[in-house]
Amino acid sequence: MNRREFLMAGAAAGLVASTRFAAAATRLDMYTASDANISDFFNNVVKPAFEAANPGTELNVVIARPSAALDAVAQRALAALSAKADPQLDFIEQYEPMLPAGGIEAGLWTDFQKADLANYGAVNKLAIQTAYGLPYRGSQVLLAYDATKLPREKAPKTFADLAAWIKANPGQFIYNRPDKGGSGFNFVNRVVHEVSGRDPLKFKVDNFDQATADDVLGKAWAVLNDLAPSLYEKGAYTAGNTASLQLLAQGAVTMIPAWSDQVLQAIAKGVLPENTGLVQLGDLALCGGFSQAVVPTNAAHRDAALKLADFMLTQEMQTAVIEKLGGFPGVDWSNLPKALHDKYADVIPSSIPTFPSGEWTKAVQDGWYRNVAPNISRT
Repeated sequence: MNRREFLMAGAAAGLVASTRFAAAATRLDMYTASDANISDFFNNVVKPAFEAANPGTELNVVIARPSAALDAVAQRALAALSAKADPQLDFIEQYEPMLPAGGIEAGLWTDFQKADLANYGAVNKLAIQTAYGLPYRGSQVLLAYDATKLPREKAPKTFADLAAWIKANPGQFIYNRPDKGGSGFNFVNRVVHEVSGRDPLKFKVDNFDQATADDVLGKAWAVLNDLAPSLYEKGAYTAGNTASLQLLAQGAVTMIPAWSDQVLQAIAKGVLPENTGLVQLGDLALCGGFSQAVVPTNAAHRDAALKLADFMLTQEMQTAVIEKLGGFPGVDWSNLPKALHDKYADVIPSSIPTFPSGEWTKAVQDGWYRNVAPNISRT
């Protein structure tokens, strides 16, 4: 963290500390380093609903950007734990529970499996990565398509079906360069999973091996090169997630891989038509992930923070995650209104695979340019 970021974090902490006990109401300090759409969601949707359901409790949304500022807040909470002091932090809406180093071992984060949340049993089991993080919202790459050109019943449901459709409909599919956006990156990763037996667990942050990578990724490059002539403009790739959505909106292509939250927001805002088709592959879904909320065990208002955690899992808030935020629910879809469940039936995943960062990501992105698109500059 540079000096400016440190001072920003310190100023935010000082402001909270100076007013924390000034009001008679319980002031619940919730931190976020996420984009403005998330902080707006908490201020405009969650805050009024939570305060109405919990009279006498005020939800204070503290924005800690960049992420280094939030790391400083978490470090402060860890220091406060050993000093038996108030961490001036009650809830973080998205944070990696494995951080800061030694935090879990020291007992910093609440174990949600033992927190007696009334709604914890509704959480999608596929979304739980650790008991110390609460997966209240998610996003996953899926396939978005023009339903006026492709009947819903004919949308591909397996990777083999997708590859066959791309070849049978030349020029009608495109994905973005894998280092320019997660939708294209995870399309490439889905090919990697396909050629390696559809087992995402083979790829971990700490098991990268160059010989294995050369073998597996070589097979993936072969598949992608086979598809390339059938892509938009016989092998074009967009420069990002938004550019792909724009081509779909313009009718230039029929199908793209897209982040669920981005395409749902595009539909809600009228950028894409209401009847835009959405489908997830059933043999193995494209990659996704969930935001993990955390609560310090030493939070001054821990009981109120756990009420917020439970509140975020209610049907009201999980429906809002989909309709207001464009996200995926953290709870199992069966816990949502039937009409909503039926509306998104084609994108409800039977799996939520991930792909590791670090050396594996670097190998995929670097290798794609060398082996699939050698004539495209990375700049």
